[in-house]
Amino acid sequence: MISVRDSDQLRQLLLQAKQDGQSVGFVPTMGALHPGHLSLVKEAKQQCNLVVVSIFVNPTQFNEQSDFDRYPRNEQADLDLLRQAEVNIVFLPEASEMYAVEEPLLHFDFEGLDTVMEGKHRPGHFQGVVTIVDKFFSLINPNAAFFGQKDFQQLAIVKLLAKRRHPHIQIVGCPIHREANGLAMSSRNTLLIEADRSHAAVLHRALLHIQQGWHLQRADTLRTEAIHMLTEAGVTLEYLEIADSQTLMPFSDSYNHEAVACLAVRYGAVRLIDNILLPASPRA
Repeated sequence: MISVRDSDQLRQLLLQAKQDGQSVGFVPTMGALHPGHLSLVKEAKQQCNLVVVSIFVNPTQFNEQSDFDRYPRNEQADLDLLRQAEVNIVFLPEASEMYAVEEPLLHFDFEGLDTVMEGKHRPGHFQGVVTIVDKFFSLINPNAAFFGQKDFQQLAIVKLLAKRRHPHIQIVGCPIHREANGLAMSSRNTLLIEADRSHAAVLHRALLHIQQGWHLQRADTLRTEAIHMLTEAGVTLEYLEIADSQTLMPFSDSYNHEAVACLAVRYGAVRLIDNILLPASPRA
């Protein structure tokens, strides 16, 4: 495994690999790696000859400085995991490597994907996300890039970014990995106190309630019941929405589309998100 901090060195390594006919898979991360990240690496290794993993806590996608400051960082542990996973290249740039002084964010038309849920509660977040993803895509120019479905809205926006600006890059969404109690794996889980980590199992139970009742009850009824489950459990809820999985607009029972239930909650200063897919109605 080669660790690289310099963009020019990374370009040279990848140029040689591509000249040798190797396909490149890219897994972007912010570190604090867990089995969910490693599942992305595994998928990338299965589909591509060479795998690049980035570790970069991107400052432009944080709405709160305190959240950026508290974001878990453990570079040596991350490198040990990636070495065991037999990753080819790890890219660990400094902020100064990725951003010029006072460089503006990429302003991108998301066709409304950024006006709901995360976009509504974290204004400007997705501009920061696509700015850094666009930089990585331009630098690495992978054949495929691998993202977790836990960040469902982000995945939809990255797919749109690739369609518009990097159509040769395949965007691969990979399933959510969960802890034994159903809590979606996240780097932020390490910031939870043990009691909250155990209690947060209610998030998955609320989403399962919606999935199990799908096609049996109205979407708005299931949403109301799931919100009640969360509030009864004392969860600080930011949102719980049932949306069309393509447009992310509020779901209507008249639609015959796949839907997704998405939520965001807070346990003290720790913010968690999760989602679950809801199948389209069988056609008559």
